[in-house]
Amino acid sequence: MVAMTQGRVTVHDVAKAAGLSVGTISRALKSEPGMTELTRQHVLSTAQALGYDLCRLRAKRVRRLTFLLHQQHNTASSSPFYSQVLHGAEEVCRKRGIVLSFMAAGPAEGLTEQIRRHAPDGIICAGFFEPEALHALRGLGKQLVLVDMRLRGYSSVNPDNMMGGYQATRHLIALGRRRVGFICGSLGHYSIRERARGYRQALYEAGILADPRLEAILPDGVDVETGAMEAMRSLLALPNPPDAVFCFNDSAALVAMRCCLAAGLKVPHDVSIVGFDDIANAVLGHRPLTTLRIDKLELGRLGVDLLLDGPRDEVVEKIAPVELVVRASTVCGPARAMQMTQRQA
Repeated sequence: MVAMTQGRVTVHDVAKAAGLSVGTISRALKSEPGMTELTRQHVLSTAQALGYDLCRLRAKRVRRLTFLLHQQHNTASSSPFYSQVLHGAEEVCRKRGIVLSFMAAGPAEGLTEQIRRHAPDGIICAGFFEPEALHALRGLGKQLVLVDMRLRGYSSVNPDNMMGGYQATRHLIALGRRRVGFICGSLGHYSIRERARGYRQALYEAGILADPRLEAILPDGVDVETGAMEAMRSLLALPNPPDAVFCFNDSAALVAMRCCLAAGLKVPHDVSIVGFDDIANAVLGHRPLTTLRIDKLELGRLGVDLLLDGPRDEVVEKIAPVELVVRASTVCGPARAMQMTQRQA
């Protein structure tokens, strides 16, 4: 079968080539229930061979959304963040009369087939997803928005990760710290890459040479608790250990703080520590944690609003601001913290 080059390929063209009715073709392209997977794949392969543009399907009113979370984020360390994003999405859906379902899955778990069982009109993908998985989801013909991830060609909503990493590091440098370490997760994640970029930008502007020995990446295949503990121990074992550490999230920062205390170090006197996200536990550690506050509820709201109201045939990328919240893990006393917050603003 050869793709049609003259004129625009229509549903009628696909129906004729596939030997099926126009109604069947339409339901298959929109991933609606009521047909076998074999028929659906036959229609999709025929449409792709003809060069039919799935993005041209007429948008119907969104009645059902699925909030999709990658299985790797469905953990105790990630849930304080993504549960709040989900609540923000729920809030908008409730007000607009939309049914919202939740699903956590990995790419090897029949992702598209599970999505079809939910029968959504649109999908909110929260956190990291493999490009191949997103491509498969887009092939379903559903409206799709990424939250806390960015990939070229997809509409997305993200916190200002780069600025957050920059503010965290600049804050530590303003305190007189010169050996600022960085504990980070996989740089395959967009948010972590951006936070690392902000960290290095602040060092560069301060005239501090970035030292790769001060950057500790969590080992693959371990949980945040284990990985952050190993990362902090490796930094403290250096001949000239850091006097401050910026951590890619609050869970890692709280572990790093416990590691310092176990080593007989005082926080923030010996080591200042900054996290990211401002989860509820950030104020429950040995020292309340200086962190970057993300309005997680608003992130979820923005994701749903973009999916419902954003242009269907245009990529839109929204950036939500973050706020540096100074607490006792970097400065001593509430008055001093307030002064530092005002100075950083």
